[in-house]
Amino acid sequence: MASADLEHEHDQEHDHGDEERDAQVEARRRVALAQIRQYPDAVLRLRANTVDRFDENLARLADRMTELMRDACGVGLAATQVGVLQRLFVFQPHGATEATVIVNPELVSRSGETDLADEGCLSLQGVHVPVERSTAVTLQGVDVEGTPLRLELDEYPARVVQHELDHLDGVLMLERTDPESRREALATLRHRPVL
Repeated sequence: MASADLEHEHDQEHDHGDEERDAQVEARRRVALAQIRQYPDAVLRLRANTVDRFDENLARLADRMTELMRDACGVGLAATQVGVLQRLFVFQPHGATEATVIVNPELVSRSGETDLADEGCLSLQGVHVPVERSTAVTLQGVDVEGTPLRLELDEYPARVVQHELDHLDGVLMLERTDPESRREALATLRHRPVL
């Protein structure tokens, strides 16, 4: 009986530690989301400009975006989402060990095969809509130092980069979904509490 009580007490301490960690994660997430532009911010509808200066400011922007994406529990973040009209995004799908930064990204090929799946967005909190995307893409661009990158992606990472590329063109997932899902999403966004 006594050992069972000790185990229970240990479980309660462990649960308390988890709750405290969860509260810290949620607090960081709220702070990060407050720094990410939220719908209907007009900057989200603007097309980003080609990056032509590869300096420490660009590297700092990429680091800041990576940190915000992670703290917000996201898998991708475009520069327009932090109010910077430059063609740059970061992404780190679940399971990836490091974030990838891609500057001046271009989709050079996409598969004819597509998949319909729900997407969310750090700039449209509380909304998930079905979006059809190519299941495989080839993306090219450069890193923050200007070194060429070519990425061949499929499944979930391919979906993430297509979503982020849309952001750089001022296109939101609301424009990629069906009319009924769009209406429901807009109704949710209208009644969303301010962060």
